[in-house]
Amino acid sequence: MNPTPKLLPLVSLAIVLFWLPPAEAAMVKASMSAARALQLLLEGNQRFITGHMEHPNESPDRRREVSKGQHPFAAVLSCSDSRVPPEVIFDRGLGDLFVVRVAGNVATDLTIESLDYSVKHLGVRVVFILGHTQCGAVTAAVKGHTEEGDVGPMLKELQPVVAESKGQAGDPVENAIRDNVLYVMNKVAISPEFQPMIKSGELKIMGGIYNLETGKIEMM
Repeated sequence: MNPTPKLLPLVSLAIVLFWLPPAEAAMVKASMSAARALQLLLEGNQRFITGHMEHPNESPDRRREVSKGQHPFAAVLSCSDSRVPPEVIFDRGLGDLFVVRVAGNVATDLTIESLDYSVKHLGVRVVFILGHTQCGAVTAAVKGHTEEGDVGPMLKELQPVVAESKGQAGDPVENAIRDNVLYVMNKVAISPEFQPMIKSGELKIMGGIYNLETGKIEMM
């Protein structure tokens, strides 16, 4: 007999739990400390800025190594913009970063759940929220809010930030981009999934804004 529709989610969950390897059934140990992970990110960005990139972990040996499993040292929530590829601007290679990309680098339930997976099952101890200058999604949200036009689900995620930044001195888009990073950092930080590890100091939620022209990440 086939499961009834109401039982399908429970059946699917049972299957997932049954097939999880023992090493992934509980919190895995950290890939490295949060301080060291952040240091690697910033050092990589500095190499990218100066044009002295090392392109680490891009060899055939590394490809074969990570085919057996992944142990990224940091997670990055970034915008989908083609000019902001995290692996490039942080000068990292295969298996180094767990990247979640969505227009406007917004923190939806799905993106938070993805980040949660990287922390609990892959050993990540730094979650980096990466915004960028001239963000098209934020620009559209500012314009949509100003004109009070019809906006889709993506822009609705940005509306609270746009409303909060409205009236601030300076460029409204730049203000909203900055406030959005801070808003997402806070939204991720207060998520129940991360609270215990953040309170203990084991997990760090960091953020910055990538400058399209200079390549530099301004830390928030």
